[in-house]
Amino acid sequence: MQLGGGVTIDNAAGWLDAGASHVVLTSWVFQGGLIRTDRLDALRSEVGADRIVLDLSCRRRPDGYVIATDRWQTLTEEVVTHALLDRLSAYCAEFLVHAVDVEGLVSGIDPDLMALLGSWNGNPVTYAGGITTTQDIELIDDLGHGRVDFTVGSALDLFGGSSLRYADLVRRYGSP
Repeated sequence: MQLGGGVTIDNAAGWLDAGASHVVLTSWVFQGGLIRTDRLDALRSEVGADRIVLDLSCRRRPDGYVIATDRWQTLTEEVVTHALLDRLSAYCAEFLVHAVDVEGLVSGIDPDLMALLGSWNGNPVTYAGGITTTQDIELIDDLGHGRVDFTVGSALDLFGGSSLRYADLVRRYGSP
């Protein structure tokens, strides 16, 4: 189980000691639109990079995808590129990447963001956002070259959706 939401240097070790396998970091890592590497250094020293997941919530802009924080309300100056992923890889075991422009809309994935993620060879990546059908999942596998995992939310029958059944996904992709 990974735990996210409000994770900081003050509580991360406690969550891990309580049984979480990883802590998921988002807004605490950013300040003034920039990545706080001092905070990442401190947390990595405290709990180890192998217990950290960085949540990079991405919003499309003309110059690429920028990281959005604070419930996706604050846009940072950080453009998601292979170079940024390479740099941040030293601080985490994996990335959780939200396509915030399609998140929760049950309207299909963001193929351009998936192509960016799929063309990068680094830490494990889990994609979230817009997954509606098994065809979306197949597109993730295709564009992600089999290297990008996914998480499904609103479309899943467990959460009130009607287009994807949890039991079908377990049958197709294995047990949780």
